[in-house]
Amino acid sequence: MDLVTLEQYSFTATFIAYMVASAIYIIYLAYKSENMARLGTLATIIGFLTNTAFLILRWKISGHPPFVNGYEFLLSFTWGIAGIYLFAEWRYSLRIIGAFVMPVAWLILAWIALKMPEQAKTATNLMPALQSNWLTIHVATAMISYGAFALSFGTSIMYLIKQAMEKNRSRSEFNRRMPSLDLLDSIGYKFIAIGFPLLSIVIISGAIWAEYAWGRYWSWDPKETWSLITWLVYAAYLHARFTYGWRGSKAAWMSIVGFAFVLFTFFGVNYFLSGLHSYGGV
Repeated sequence: MDLVTLEQYSFTATFIAYMVASAIYIIYLAYKSENMARLGTLATIIGFLTNTAFLILRWKISGHPPFVNGYEFLLSFTWGIAGIYLFAEWRYSLRIIGAFVMPVAWLILAWIALKMPEQAKTATNLMPALQSNWLTIHVATAMISYGAFALSFGTSIMYLIKQAMEKNRSRSEFNRRMPSLDLLDSIGYKFIAIGFPLLSIVIISGAIWAEYAWGRYWSWDPKETWSLITWLVYAAYLHARFTYGWRGSKAAWMSIVGFAFVLFTFFGVNYFLSGLHSYGGV
């Protein structure tokens, strides 16, 4: 079996594993079953491993890090989401978070399966502008940063749901199983605190790479501009938290808005705007 076929199988396996994990975690919301939740974790681990296998195979086939086009970057993005989620599950022992995070990874893969043109799925040679180690640093830090923001997004959604149930004095089993508001707020903040400095490295390394590739550090390319806007949203989140003591629903909404900008930075810019990044997803 050749490497290209193995790569295709690894994508399919990742798609199925993340779909199964998402379904199990969502069912776990309604029917508390620790055995079922463990199956969700197992499916996520399998998906993470096959996602890793895809990236390794892609690297071996193309001869360069698999960060060149949108197809490769989105597979890297899902890898970051799954990896960060597994870390959070291990750290906090809260499998219920998986119902709000893993569907994001699966929906990204579904987008790839439905929308990505065939040519984007073909490993290509690096164009001169991409032949830099700064590309690897730029995208590798984005993978982890965006994964951390996805985790914070999921816990922020959970916070708003939990808050609404508390206001309505819900005595449902679902409400009792949800983590406390303080814990959800704390987790959301901690993962933004992880993602924000990495996003700063993404922007700085991108500027250095741009100077190497095009002779200027900043050109107000749409992706540069929207990356900066995303950075400012998360900077505002941290500033408001430290300076004004923002907690709770205000912080949750800022986290959700920040992740919406993360998604627009990729999907909106790549598909609706044109610029220096139009050839890829980086």
